[in-house]
Amino acid sequence: MSETDWDTVTYLRKKPMKASQLRSQQVINAAQRQGVPIETTKKFNAATNKKTVTTLNTAKLDRETEELHHDRIGLDVGRLIQQGRQAKNMTQKELATVSRHCGYVQHVAHRMKLRGKEKGMPLGVEKKK
Repeated sequence: MSETDWDTVTYLRKKPMKASQLRSQQVINAAQRQGVPIETTKKFNAATNKKTVTTLNTAKLDRETEELHHDRIGLDVGRLIQQGRQAKNMTQKELATVSRHCGYVQHVAHRMKLRGKEKGMPLGVEKKK
């Protein structure tokens, strides 16, 4: 019993250090003084939440030799829209607010056909269901 003293404290287990404590500058300096090898790595794109998977078959696209493009609307359609706007005494802003809808609504708003053989002709009266 003489070996134990009431004033001394014996620790049987010590809590392991947290990851944030292991990264502190104090712990790193102590490890360098002891000669412990330290490995530092930088995370690449750690905070970005982007998916890098391509949805298309890239090999198929590489073999593709065709030049893909959308057909352009001719100047005659632009002139028809301009003439229709001027006939209704609309400003370009008013035309833009009316034209924010799908193509069919644009035909109805202009009251003229913008596609097909009969471009510029008045749109026929719609039948009620």
